[in-house]
Amino acid sequence: MRKFAIAVLALVLLSGAAVPGLAQAQTPELEVSQLDEVVVLARRSGAPMWTVTKGDSTLILVGAITGIPRDLRWRPDDLEAAAARADLILMPQQGRASVADLLRVIWRARTIGLMPQGQTTADYLSPEYQARLEAIMADERNQNWRTKSLLFVGFDLMQDKAGYSGRRGGDDAMDIIQRAARRARVTTRPVGIVRGDELIDSLITAPQTAHLPCVEAAIAAAEIGPDAARERAEDWRALRVADVIASPIDQALNQCWPWGDPEIAPQLRQQWAAAIETAMISPGVTMGVAPIRLLADAGGVLDGLQARGFDVVGPDWK
Repeated sequence: MRKFAIAVLALVLLSGAAVPGLAQAQTPELEVSQLDEVVVLARRSGAPMWTVTKGDSTLILVGAITGIPRDLRWRPDDLEAAAARADLILMPQQGRASVADLLRVIWRARTIGLMPQGQTTADYLSPEYQARLEAIMADERNQNWRTKSLLFVGFDLMQDKAGYSGRRGGDDAMDIIQRAARRARVTTRPVGIVRGDELIDSLITAPQTAHLPCVEAAIAAAEIGPDAARERAEDWRALRVADVIASPIDQALNQCWPWGDPEIAPQLRQQWAAAIETAMISPGVTMGVAPIRLLADAGGVLDGLQARGFDVVGPDWK
């Protein structure tokens, strides 16, 4: 259990690594033909993307997912070439954690990873969901899942039963754009900072009941089996954005920590909204790579831009 808790914080530390492209890049005005080339390359990659232009400011938003199967074919080279021609790239939030945060995770590993003493999943799930979970786990020899935190049960169901590989999958849009920025020395900027102690507090203090929506959505994904993650990735590649958002995997990820946390999630969304607002008044081409749900969900970034009268060019997201 300690190893799992350390892994949670390791993700926070990893996301807070040094940002590539720290040298301040110049943002000259692009010729129309050069701007068109960036847009064409990005579209040709197969990744869902939308463009918004206001005067001499152009924003390219790339909708990313994690957990792409390694054998799924798309055209990442074109996205890499487009990213290399951008003036600025907006990346997801950085998490910043200290040694004290790491020690705190280790010290509170049981609180984060296990049920309260003497309790099991059956004490929290409804009889219907408990029966569905029992059916999914019927072949498991190890019964430790019964006493795991509901959050960990949810993540295990997505990974072990629904085929979701997370950051261990094939290269996704975020990986490609980060690599392109590093190689081309394009300035990158996280849209915000999330403190490690805030993330850890949200894990330690959340009651098991807070994770019920997460595990219920994960049960629905697990019932489909390993095809759940592949179908979602294939919908992403085919630009079927509404189907990606409606997929059981995406529904579960939206319900699970951190996007399902009532304090962390609004902070993440507000930081993206502020960064996009700034990009729309900055000259040149800004590329942003964000979780596709944050962009395309009802009331999300794309709906907000459209409601303000901007012409959002890209695949249908509704």
